[in-house]
Amino acid sequence: MCLIVFALDIHPRYRLIMAANRDEFHVRPTLAAAYWSDFPHVLAGRDLLCGGTWLGVTTNGRLAAVTNFRDPARDIDTPRFSRGDLPSGYLTKMVPPQAYLETLPTKPGDYNGFNLIVSDREELWYYSNRGNAGPMRVAPGIHGLSNHLLDTPWPKVTTSKDSLEHLLREDRVSPEEVLELLSDTTPFPEHLLPDTGVGRERERMLSPRFISGDTYGTRSSTVILVEPEGGIYFMERSYAADRRVIQTIEFNLPARDTGRIGA
Repeated sequence: MCLIVFALDIHPRYRLIMAANRDEFHVRPTLAAAYWSDFPHVLAGRDLLCGGTWLGVTTNGRLAAVTNFRDPARDIDTPRFSRGDLPSGYLTKMVPPQAYLETLPTKPGDYNGFNLIVSDREELWYYSNRGNAGPMRVAPGIHGLSNHLLDTPWPKVTTSKDSLEHLLREDRVSPEEVLELLSDTTPFPEHLLPDTGVGRERERMLSPRFISGDTYGTRSSTVILVEPEGGIYFMERSYAADRRVIQTIEFNLPARDTGRIGA
């Protein structure tokens, strides 16, 4: 994922509202979101190159998502583990969010830079292997994440948070309106762009919420609505390199009275 914006515990109908764009090379083989045959309680897309995922939920109310931390000077060609293992590891285990984050490998070379969000029905936690902070429980509010730390004020993050805040004024949140929030292809002015070491031309190409590129761009957009009782609505729209919609899929996961995982 390269853009995630979410509202936590501030809307009367939804405990969590999440909108996310996955940006990736178009040639990287991928399966669209579906229930996994080896872990039937997991609903997520799947990276066929390394086997992990970028975003997913479970039938017992867990959620996980990862973005890359753009830091080419520190990334290595062959880390020990794929970043896609981070959300899939959480979704396939029965470990509370904080405990899972505290058990992740932390040696240099284990992973390239990442941001990881994990939640259950009660708590949402964030951790990055860049910066100096450990795992943190995220406070209620509107938050955004791209390829730097949580709520870093990159233009795509701040404008997406503003757009989501506007949508929250309605009693019901329209998934199509959330997808529209994610679809803006307008690049930002150069003076607003970060300097992450990839050059000004690439910074500009990567700056929109929705990235359009011949070889690299937004592959899918996802909307997740989590009700206070635990029901989950999941919608994913996949795109070709020319922005043509390949498919739109929807899932409704009813609330299950399973209690707190790991308690």
